[in-house]
Amino acid sequence: MTASTTAPSDPRRPKLTVKDLSVFYGGKKALGPVSMDVREKQVTALIGPSGCGKSTFLRSLNRMNELIPGCVVTGDVLLEAKPIYGHGIDAVAVRRRIGMVFQRSNPFPKSIFDNVAYGLRIGGISGASDIAQRVERALRQAALWDEVRDRLSESALRLSGGQQQRLCIARALAVEPDVVLMDEPASALDPIATAHIEELIHELCKSYTVVIVTHNMQQAARVADYTAFFYMGELIEYDRTDVLFTKPGNPRTEDYITGRFG
Repeated sequence: MTASTTAPSDPRRPKLTVKDLSVFYGGKKALGPVSMDVREKQVTALIGPSGCGKSTFLRSLNRMNELIPGCVVTGDVLLEAKPIYGHGIDAVAVRRRIGMVFQRSNPFPKSIFDNVAYGLRIGGISGASDIAQRVERALRQAALWDEVRDRLSESALRLSGGQQQRLCIARALAVEPDVVLMDEPASALDPIATAHIEELIHELCKSYTVVIVTHNMQQAARVADYTAFFYMGELIEYDRTDVLFTKPGNPRTEDYITGRFG
């Protein structure tokens, strides 16, 4: 399988369709062209060595790269068959539907409640009871409610690292996105907190389409339905996780997953 192919046929429809996507920084190509489908309510892992284009690709899926000076994106990304790039398409609206959780937890210096409610308020939701219900639902989805239900007015900065990351996931879920992007969400966490995040990802894919960047191949094998291997700005191989890890179709994929480089 090469960079121009999509994953094998699957009864689930594509939630995201990427066509000939390339990313340039200051005129220098960093990624692409990449074409692939991201299946609905599945976990797709992006693996590869540092600097291979994983995070660049992830940020392209909700137009975060536009915030980087000198970045140019070409090609198409479709969300439910509708383009997210193009004249007149609101990038902020795109990011509400395609949420992002970053490598290091970044809670606001606000209360736990206000962290989760932030996106709702700037999205125009003002009813106190509506916000309270959505905050509780998001915290429950992030498996954090039982730990913070009596501390909602406390500063989010008093939470542990793992709790802060789950809070950031709750903040992303509160606005009810279609897709959740995660850029190495457990890389800064201890093994117990990492296990919580992985369990959470398993639960989230029942309701959301999840795309996760990870350096940890064992983590990709544990959580992902599909895995894409990137190397030097190219998508080398994309397949079901069990196939890619046991019968890779490209020698470079096999060399990477067997530890010959990376």
